Amino acid sequence: MKIEVQLEPGRREPKLILVTGELDEEARRLIQRLSCAAPELLTGTRDGILEPLEEMEILRVYTQSSKVFAVTPRGEYTLRQRLYELEERLDPTRFVRISNSEIINLKRVRSFDLSLSGTICVRMADGSLTYVSRRYVPKIKRALGI
Repeated sequence: MKIEVQLEPGRREPKLILVTGELDEEARRLIQRLSCAAPELLTGTRDGILEPLEEMEILRVYTQSSKVFAVTPRGEYTLRQRLYELEERLDPTRFVRISNSEIINLKRVRSFDLSLSGTICVRMADGSLTYVSRRYVPKIKRALGI
């Protein structure tokens, strides 16, 4: 993506023009992110207490028994959003979906084990292990540049 900035003295509010060959997924996400007035606070519930969550702290988000959970160094939280809503909301340069039931924070990964045939084992910063499903292996390889 190429970025160009023009300064116009006297302009009261910014104006953005997106020039693209097609309205692809990247362009749609960019439009969505820029058009939001203020980012909505992400909150999670733990032991009956609602707490704000920082995106950067989240190691992974997963579903189990029709509930969505976020894992952070402070513990595990129940979220109200659905996994697909979180996938759209979370920063796509930092978070990637690795299965139908899980999203991981790439900045909180300790290592990727590619030795297993057809799948990838992911060791998170907290030492936990998770696996990339075969369907998502090409996506994670693109995200890693391999």
